[in-house]
Amino acid sequence: MTMTITTATTMAVLLKPMISAQRLLLFQTQKHTSIIAQQPKQHGSLLVASSVRQSDNYCRNLVDEFDPNIPIEKALTPPSSWYTDPSFFYFELHRVFYKGWQAVGYTEQIKNPRDFFTGRLGNVEFLVCRDDGGKIHAYHNVCRHHASLVASGNGQKSCFVCPYHGWTYGLDGALLKATRMNRIQNFDVNEFGLKLLNVATWGPFVLLNLDKEILPQQEAEDTVGSEWLGSCSEFLGANGVDSSLSYLCRRVYDIECNWKVFCDNYLDGGYHVPYAHKGLASGLNLNSYSTTTYEKVSIQSCDGGSTESEDDIDRLGSKALYAFIYPNFMINRYGPWMDTNLVLPLGPRKCQVIFDYFIETHLKDDKDFIERSLVDSERVQIEDIMLCEGVQRGLETPAYCTGRYAPTVENAMHHFHQLLHDILKE
Repeated sequence: MTMTITTATTMAVLLKPMISAQRLLLFQTQKHTSIIAQQPKQHGSLLVASSVRQSDNYCRNLVDEFDPNIPIEKALTPPSSWYTDPSFFYFELHRVFYKGWQAVGYTEQIKNPRDFFTGRLGNVEFLVCRDDGGKIHAYHNVCRHHASLVASGNGQKSCFVCPYHGWTYGLDGALLKATRMNRIQNFDVNEFGLKLLNVATWGPFVLLNLDKEILPQQEAEDTVGSEWLGSCSEFLGANGVDSSLSYLCRRVYDIECNWKVFCDNYLDGGYHVPYAHKGLASGLNLNSYSTTTYEKVSIQSCDGGSTESEDDIDRLGSKALYAFIYPNFMINRYGPWMDTNLVLPLGPRKCQVIFDYFIETHLKDDKDFIERSLVDSERVQIEDIMLCEGVQRGLETPAYCTGRYAPTVENAMHHFHQLLHDILKE
């Protein structure tokens, strides 16, 4: 029996580079379909369709390598290919991030008329603004003339002027001016406004939905809470996740790891905290750590622990709550603080994590307390980045394929993987 196991392991190590090469070939085929399409249309279309089907079938086979129905006590984690394979990354991008409501910002960014902000989710460039009447709009941030980005960053504008050729759009998305088009034929200005996206708010957050037909604003507002948070919506609202907090600042981290590595690290039930975050661990009672899962949300909570530093007690308070909202948004509520983590996929082994910090209004002018707390938070983030980048490097080696769950603590992680499997199978 020992010989059989050793042989199988050795073969897996030897075959992994070959498998990776096959995956790369499939990825290259998928990414270069435009070149194939330049061939005569009759044959090119067939080749494109065939290569897409092959890539989809290949990725569906990778999805099937994880069985969500096996109890956590017996389950294997998803294979390393979910975190390393380029074709799998693009497969999940369309099925995970272009469906359902996605958090993209916060209401403070569009607090006043004419405020706007921009962003990117996958390959979708978006623009969110508030018009003079107070209505929120969201658009694809792409000029209808030659595809230039219409706006960048954030700020205030009375209209959006494309920096390329000066096409001008109103805050309602309508095309107001198309320069030097006086001889154009068959051109209806009403058909060339910015393309709409569904937008809604919940609490202090702004959300987009890329896959729905455009809904009336009120309908979107009425349904976003139940669709995004499910039955957890009332719980979060009752536990300090609301619009009463004051926005403070943003920190952005580019991390050399797959987006799911960061999520997994967040969802391990505090398993890594005493080993990687000794300063944080001293302010938490890790024996009280608990996890509750909802439809698309998992809640990890922990009591504050005793510490010699009064500042740490004030920062963490008597209870810490960590909410993970599928697929990539995290809300951390502790003491007078709330911070959010938005994980954006940038590539198979790269993601960006955006931290936004909020604080209870009565402390927004306490600069010393805020600065000390942000330094403590920054220390934790740097420690997590080192962990996540180390995990990514390990996933890319031939020595690792799948792992196991710690049943008493990693329930939220297992729940996340089950949700991923379900959406990838659709």
